[in-house]
Amino acid sequence: MRFLLSAVFALVLVLSMPMRAMASDTVRGGQIFNTNCAACHAGGGNIVKSERTLRQADLEAYLPNYLTGHETGIVAQVTYGRNAMPAFLDVLSENEIADVAAYVEDQASHGWS
Repeated sequence: MRFLLSAVFALVLVLSMPMRAMASDTVRGGQIFNTNCAACHAGGGNIVKSERTLRQADLEAYLPNYLTGHETGIVAQVTYGRNAMPAFLDVLSENEIADVAAYVEDQASHGWS
């Protein structure tokens, strides 16, 4: 009986845990980036404010929350926009934004090469 109760408890515990989010797709993120972001951020640059590129050192310097969670900081920027950058909350899905963030982080960590 004790084993059965333990098994039921374990099953309930596992089923009540939130499912792990699907891993972000950097290939898809690159496609979405090229369609929606590259006009201003081609090659990790910034045609509006040249000092605010998508290079890692610049992201660390100006993007809130980047140092505590790289992709989280990028997701917030893409979702809500800031200054000259428009919000993409109503344009892209959460998964698409996560994919773009993963792509930007991947490119930034490799120097956009």
